[in-house]
Amino acid sequence: MILWLAVITSFSIVYASVPFMKKIALHHGIVDRPGIRKIHSLPVPLLGGTAIYVGIIISLWLLTGESALTEAITIGGLLIVAIGLLDDITKSRGADFPVWPRIIVYTTASIVPVILDIRVLGLTNPGPGGMFIFPYWLSAAATVLWVFALINMINFIDGVDGLAAGVSMISSFTLFVAAFVKGNLDTAVLALIVFGACAAFLTYNFYPARIFMGDAGAAFLGYTLAVTAVQGTFKGTTFITTFIPFLALGVPIMDTFVVMLRRAMEGKGLHKADKLHTHHVLMRWGLTQIQTVSFMYLVAIVFSLLSIVVLLAAG
Repeated sequence: MILWLAVITSFSIVYASVPFMKKIALHHGIVDRPGIRKIHSLPVPLLGGTAIYVGIIISLWLLTGESALTEAITIGGLLIVAIGLLDDITKSRGADFPVWPRIIVYTTASIVPVILDIRVLGLTNPGPGGMFIFPYWLSAAATVLWVFALINMINFIDGVDGLAAGVSMISSFTLFVAAFVKGNLDTAVLALIVFGACAAFLTYNFYPARIFMGDAGAAFLGYTLAVTAVQGTFKGTTFITTFIPFLALGVPIMDTFVVMLRRAMEGKGLHKADKLHTHHVLMRWGLTQIQTVSFMYLVAIVFSLLSIVVLLAAG
């Protein structure tokens, strides 16, 4: 019953919150304006990420109560949404937001799960010897790197209507399956809460989008999915099951790897925005926004199925 409630509660809150956030965005001029890197021709309201954050946090506290996982998502997520809103508001005024404040806040947020003991603990040896526990410094460093990377990766793919929300929805369902199989109920509930929130937002964000999640929403989803993966699959795992979260989040990971490689080959700054992402390339090949997003969804589903196959094969 609680699993159904997770989806229904987050879906309902986000679905009801988005129109309110849209009005606030329009009233204060917090909109994503057309530009050289933009594919939309009219200003689109931001603040969708705030609705996603509110829906996920309220649902999480209502259904799972106080826990390290709830606190990690609430505190770390608040930091990310706050800096993301500053970024979104600054860009809506036609200015560029500096990268260093974001790096500092993203790093700080990535440390929050470690402080709450949500971290990669080690690898289980299928043979004799039991579990190999990582030294604390390695455990902490691996966790922070993973979370920081996913925050940015989901943000990177948020360039076409419905892409980030849809891919996050597919990834969250995959992480739900992994957590459920492992008997980790709280993590399974969180994954379904994210699923419901993304599904609700997608009703407003699929082409033609009536609202964007902005950097605040995309970065928060990346953070939440990263923490879910750590708690649900990385926290003590066999070698083969380490592939599960990488496959579950295969689309943003693949896209980031390809873009970083292209930027390095062309001598561009790795943090500089450009139109080298997979969705940009597909649209240059002549695909429409709907075709591009549908193709990316299909790739995400393939990665998801591979992840589940690995999960079942492991055990």
